[in-house]
Order: sequence, then C-alpha cells, then structure tokens
Amino acid sequence: MKTICCLSLVCLIVLACGDLKKESHKVNSSENNYRWSKEKAWDWYNEQPWFVGSNFNPSTSINQLEFWQETTFDPKTIERELKWSAELGMNLHRVYLHNLLWKQDSIGFLDRLNTYLTLANKYQIKTMFVLLDDVWHPVPKLGKQPEPIVRVHNSGWVQAPGAEILRDSSRHNELKPYIQGVVSKFANDPRVVVWDVYNEPDNVAQQPGRKALEVPNKHIYSLALLKKVVHWVREVKPSQPLTAGIWKGNIANWGNPDSLSKLDRFMVEHSDVISFHAYDGDSVKVKTKIKELQNYGRPILCTEYLARGVGNTFETILPIFKKEKIAAINWGFVAGKTNTIYPWISWDSSFVHEPDVWHHDILRPDGSPYSQAETDFIKEVIGY
Repeated sequence: MKTICCLSLVCLIVLACGDLKKESHKVNSSENNYRWSKEKAWDWYNEQPWFVGSNFNPSTSINQLEFWQETTFDPKTIERELKWSAELGMNLHRVYLHNLLWKQDSIGFLDRLNTYLTLANKYQIKTMFVLLDDVWHPVPKLGKQPEPIVRVHNSGWVQAPGAEILRDSSRHNELKPYIQGVVSKFANDPRVVVWDVYNEPDNVAQQPGRKALEVPNKHIYSLALLKKVVHWVREVKPSQPLTAGIWKGNIANWGNPDSLSKLDRFMVEHSDVISFHAYDGDSVKVKTKIKELQNYGRPILCTEYLARGVGNTFETILPIFKKEKIAAINWGFVAGKTNTIYPWISWDSSFVHEPDVWHHDILRPDGSPYSQAETDFIKEVIGY
C-alpha cells in the first residue's frame, strides 16, 4: 500500500510539473499574441506625423527623481521649455520615469505625470514614456539629489530599478505595480503615443567608483526583467505600441535575429515598433542600421542621437531620418544640471570651460540657441 501511495504521489508531481510547463507555454504564447501585427503597426504609424523631438528633462533637474519628486517638480520651467521646443517645430518628447517615484507616492506621481502631459498637450507635443533604464548610477536614492559634478556629463543620472533589485530576480515582481499602474493610467490617453519599456538594458556604469556597484553578468538579469516587463505591459493591453531600443552589437547583423544576442533578439522580436540609438559619427553607419532594421518590416523610431563631437549632428543625421520617415528624438534640449553639453569622456578628463562643440542639447537656459544656424536648420528640415 505504501509503495502504491508513493507511486501515486510521484505521478501527481509529474502531472503538476507538466501543467506548469503548459501554463508557462500559455503565458509565452499569449504574450506573443498581444504583439501588434505589422499591419496594425503600420496603420498606427501612417496616421502619425513625422515625429521629431528630444529626450526631455527640464534644465533644473539632474535626473528622473529630481524631475518628478513633489519637492522639486518644476512646472514653470517645464512649460517654458516645452514652449521653446514647440517653437522649433518639435512634436514628440521621450520622457524618463522611475520605479522609486511610484514607491514614494504613487498617487502624487500619477498626478504630476498628468500635469506634464497637460502642459505638453498645450503645445501639441506627444509623449513617449520610458519605464526602466540601465544607464549611469546603479544605486538610485529618493530624496534630495546630489548637486552636479562640475563639467561632468550626466553625473547624477540614475538607473531604474538599479542594482539592488535587478540582481535579485526574486524582487523583480516588486516592479509590477509600478509598471502596470502607470501604463493602466494612460493606456488609452492620446497624449501618450509609445511606451519605451526599458532603455539600454545591459548598459554598465563605467564611471570611477560606480563600476564596482554594477550587477555581474548583468545581461542575464536585464533580459529576465525585460521579459517580465513586456508581459506586464501586454497584460494591460494599452492602445499605444510598445518598444525597447536596440543600441549595441555588430550593426551589420541587426537585421538578422539569428545573429543577435538573446537580449537584442528579444527586443526586436517583441517590439510593436522598432527603435534604436544612433550616436554614430559616420552617416553611412546610421544608414546601415536603418537598412538592417527595415528587414523587420515595421515602423522605425530613433530614440537617441546627437553627438556633435564625433560628427553626429542635426545637419548630417536629421535629413536621413526625414527621408525614411523615421522618428528623430535627439538627446537633450535645454542645457542644465545634467551637464550633457560635455562629452562622455568628461568622466575621465578635465574640462576647465564649456566645450566649443556641445555634445548634446540645443538651447541655453535662457532659451538662446547653442547655434543659431543649427536651430534654423532644424526648423527648415521640420518645415516649421
């Protein structure tokens, strides 16, 4: 009798494991079914104008936390700078959020997001929200943010969720209320046009003192989290497309999923619209990226570009995007606390004054342009 019971128990365990595998397969199949068809993606994109804009962070904020926390949220500066971008002809901004803001004050955070969207809509500017980010400081902290390190590029930008949660896969589910709460709130809001679910997954902090804080084998954890985030967003079924931008690897292989890393392949195969970053100084490389990504047969958005010091300028890149009707979203708008007029190498070199050639950004804090000829060119290409 004991032998029969033990055998029965073993059978039950085997059957249960089989059911879990089936359930897992259902989740994966369901997730793929939610992905927009190519036809739906093009129907959506063909109804849109040519999107041109910036990664928007007000000049008074050093990072995402200072942008959105109640004590430092600055609608006066935000509106002034949105107005300036509209005067250039911009119609879309990519805007970073952070999971800690939800943890701190979810209701207030959503209210401030709505305030921002109301201000942007006033100037006919749409929004692409970015939910997570693997770039710069691995240890984000709420509260008062540090003052900028003088003449150092993005000294205070923080990762989301950061190393503490990312390295512990058992804590990934802590992010689900944030992801689904924000997406649900604006899932049918016409002011939001795209969800960028995860910026540059597997990017690693290179700055002195920060690299040691990074997650070992980060790509494993970033991919695991990305899969969960995509599934959580798909569960909400927003009316807007979602994307995660490819940003590294051999660009000659970007159009062949079999040649991509598991992380990059997941990004391109689970995005409704394809997005990418292009800081290449050689316009031929940018054209190569576009040609490769066109193999996926979906609309394409460039969610980061502009690195003047290597030749990646509005004059060289923007006409390429216009010709192909690729959304063009450069990094930075008004120079401020992020110090992104300085190049990436400012982390390990000493600048004693403002660089003659700005790295990112377009306007000074008073609204005057870094280059009048450049802003005239932007207006001309946009046709504003």
